[in-house]
Amino acid sequence: MRTVDLIIKKKNGGELTADEIRFLISGYVNNEIPDYQMSSLLMAICFRGLNPIEQFYLTEAMMDSGEKIDLSMISGICVDKHSTGGVGDKTTLSIAPILAACGLKLAKMSGRGLGHTGGTLDKLESIPGFRIDLSNEEFLRQIQDISLAVVGQTAKVAVADKKLYALRDVTGTIDAIGLIASSIMSKKLASGADYILLDVKVGSGAFMKDLASARILAKSMVEIGHRFGKKTVAILTNMNQPLGEAVGNSLEVIEALEMLKGRGPADFKALCYALASELLIMTDIVPSYDKAQRLIDQVIADGAALERFREMVRYQAGNPDVVFDYSLFPQTKYQIEVISEVCGYVAAVDALAIGQAAMQLGAGRKTKDDCIDSAVGIKVKAKVGCNLQRGDALAVIYTNGINDPDLIEEVQRAFTIIQEKVESEKIVIETVY
Repeated sequence: MRTVDLIIKKKNGGELTADEIRFLISGYVNNEIPDYQMSSLLMAICFRGLNPIEQFYLTEAMMDSGEKIDLSMISGICVDKHSTGGVGDKTTLSIAPILAACGLKLAKMSGRGLGHTGGTLDKLESIPGFRIDLSNEEFLRQIQDISLAVVGQTAKVAVADKKLYALRDVTGTIDAIGLIASSIMSKKLASGADYILLDVKVGSGAFMKDLASARILAKSMVEIGHRFGKKTVAILTNMNQPLGEAVGNSLEVIEALEMLKGRGPADFKALCYALASELLIMTDIVPSYDKAQRLIDQVIADGAALERFREMVRYQAGNPDVVFDYSLFPQTKYQIEVISEVCGYVAAVDALAIGQAAMQLGAGRKTKDDCIDSAVGIKVKAKVGCNLQRGDALAVIYTNGINDPDLIEEVQRAFTIIQEKVESEKIVIETVY
């Protein structure tokens, strides 16, 4: 088998076989296939696509390129949830303890943020002392003991994906749906859970900007999951405006804690309920959405979900007192209010602009080597549908720098205000089974 022949085959629209894909992936991981040939293949895939069978074989090859997590020793139902990333997306921090309190086991391997979308690990590391690098034994014991653990993705899981993603990032081949689907699912399947819920973000602050592309990606991932015998569901959710109010690491953890206390922004609460309910139904814990939502209400009202979060922090060497004392989180020197200069209704809040502004403050990374400032960020005070008077707050900037007029103006421009009344947007768009 020759790599160049397979590049030509895909360039001409041919279907790659299981053996051919395995040859390509193992050859690249073992440094037998150079970057320039794999780059050529990736570009051919971008133009020609991968059919469902090829996506299955690629996912399988990438999954088999590294270690797989064995959850068989865990008693109970193990579930996993993945988000394609968005601005202010802190749902894992709330639904993981909710699901644990409802009787499920959530073994979660998460990533760091790059660009305008935040990473779950960065958020958790804003908790003083919190460890994300548990050993395999610690990880499994914690899941068995308290039903949840959120840790960093080990470098030994889906080794091919890490290497391929770095190449895709510098060759303009990130946006091929078949490659995205196989990348995500190889890591999810290697993580060992039998039930997988995918939160596919759609809109200005998401990777998938339009509904048609997001729908194709969701269906591709669900089909891959089914082919591997895993019960998999995808929910398409709105990312045209930031989720909730908080954008920034410690700010988002606090908002997730507020949700576990029965408070917090309505859109964030609605999404957490939708995602948690779907997993409770998928696993037959409850038969209907009404019963799922009543169970979630119960574990929030009686404090069981909040206590699971506190236990996770304690197990992972963090300070559990942050659950009740937010002053223990990193604090900024300044808070700058961004006000509306006109009256009217908020018609749009550009999630991408808000995410990029938060990144400039230090809440995100431009490169993987950048340092994160856990304290900084933005609170969006005016959401779509809000009726504003002149001088009302649009947002609050949390910063350790000086007053930056350009950044304030950038945040102000993220809000579109019109005179006609505007309805708030639905957070859940549709579900793909």
